[in-house]
Amino acid sequence: MDFLNPRALRWKIAALAAAACCAVAAVVGFLVHDATRERGLRVGHDRTLTRLIAAEREFSRTGKAPADIDVRTRAELPEPLARDLAERRPDTDGGYATWYDVDPPNWYWMWGAVAVGDDQILVVRDDMSTEVRSLQLLDRSIVKSVLAALVFVVPLAALATEPINRRLRHGARTARRIADGDLDARIGPGGRARDEITEMSAAVDDMAGALQRKLESERRFTADVAHELRTPLMGLVTAAGLLTDDDEATGLVRDRLRALNALVEDLLEISRLDAGAERARLDPVPLGELVADVVRRTGTDIRVDAGAAEVVETDPRRVERIVVNLVTNAHRHGAAPVEVTVTGARIAVRDHGPGFPPDLLERGPQRFRTGASERGRGHGLGLTVAQGQAEVLGARLTFANAPGGGALAILDLAPDPA
Repeated sequence: MDFLNPRALRWKIAALAAAACCAVAAVVGFLVHDATRERGLRVGHDRTLTRLIAAEREFSRTGKAPADIDVRTRAELPEPLARDLAERRPDTDGGYATWYDVDPPNWYWMWGAVAVGDDQILVVRDDMSTEVRSLQLLDRSIVKSVLAALVFVVPLAALATEPINRRLRHGARTARRIADGDLDARIGPGGRARDEITEMSAAVDDMAGALQRKLESERRFTADVAHELRTPLMGLVTAAGLLTDDDEATGLVRDRLRALNALVEDLLEISRLDAGAERARLDPVPLGELVADVVRRTGTDIRVDAGAAEVVETDPRRVERIVVNLVTNAHRHGAAPVEVTVTGARIAVRDHGPGFPPDLLERGPQRFRTGASERGRGHGLGLTVAQGQAEVLGARLTFANAPGGGALAILDLAPDPA
């Protein structure tokens, strides 16, 4: 299902939106975390100094420190606090020293110290755990908020891309229809949006129109040439019939005329197939008997196995045309023995030659291309005609190379629905 495909465009856009959301949240969260941390340190620092100033005043008035204030010597001070105290000057910053003592996960203290005698120092130690816990709760809240936002952002981003996906899928389906031969298919404007997809759709429609005009021009040219050749060809055939039969040149001329006549007939048939003018006339046909009779009339040495054949609703004339072309191709371009097997509604023609070339297996039959020199010379029209007639029948004609070597063509008159 396309909706669940992780490679679909909607999920890529949703992932991009989620990444952008996370990036923004990370930046905002970092700034908020840093600002909150600085504020907590500032509050702790001010609170410590306030206690320290009050303790200093009390000590100067009574000579005693408050109960919650320590009186220590310099040697008893923590090294960082002693170093900071040594750098302080009473005339500039009051001589107050502070130090933030951190040892996660449970040790967070703000120290303060001020000298009140030769070797008497008032020391304040303020617990910063409350500020640290508040900062940790803030971080968790930010993470939970981001996750909650993603729960809504990702589906909304996926749904918001649905109109784009729908237009792209429509364009892809139309392109496939054009590739399958429906040259009248067009994507169309697809709404009032004027974006890159609209430009692409218009370009594809223009390409399809130009391709259609070019192909129709080529079809008309092929049909016109074949029709124009038919009249002089008939005259040549008539003239060749008046030649003496004992002349070697006469036999050569008649052979070439037969080949030329077959070529012209193939061109006319292809032009009709391309124009979509062919229609199948279906009748119940005993397929095994039909194939055996067709092969026998070709005059070739072919073994036919039709023991598992069925009666099939099809057009016998077109089946005959396909079988003749496949058998002729196997004899002309393959090697003996040629075998024809009929199973149910399926006809398989196999030779033991070099097999079909990779280009034919990949792209199908191409007119005026035989694909490989080792399969002999020809015009490439026989398999093209067979493919076109199979499409008229609604059948499927596939080409493959047999595992044991040789070319294998299979005509399935009752293909499974795709």
